[in-house]
Amino acid sequence: MSDTIEMVDKLLADLKNVGGVIACAAASRDGLLIRAIMQKEQIVESLAAMSATILGAAETATTHVEMGIPTRVIVESDHGKLIVVGAGPKALLILLTSPDVGLGLILLELDKSAKKLKEILT
Repeated sequence: MSDTIEMVDKLLADLKNVGGVIACAAASRDGLLIRAIMQKEQIVESLAAMSATILGAAETATTHVEMGIPTRVIVESDHGKLIVVGAGPKALLILLTSPDVGLGLILLELDKSAKKLKEILT
């Protein structure tokens, strides 16, 4: 179990090192926090729960209109971006970025990390 936690911690540390990433977390599909790298520790558990709800609602909506399962959800505000991506049937990754960052490299690394997290947890 500690090996799994260490692998998740490394995955999150690598993701956090991508330019423009402010914070990142791994959570279960139910919204339970697995691990996180975030300065505002008091909000990370509620962020995990809300992010799971956002992704679940997006999956329900797009399936309902026969668009398939979304690969990610991006919420943009004046103060930054929240990106939630599924990592297999058990988990999801949550990322917070600065507002003016380009998403190309971030999304590429996030997708790679989601695949790695899926492998770690299976």
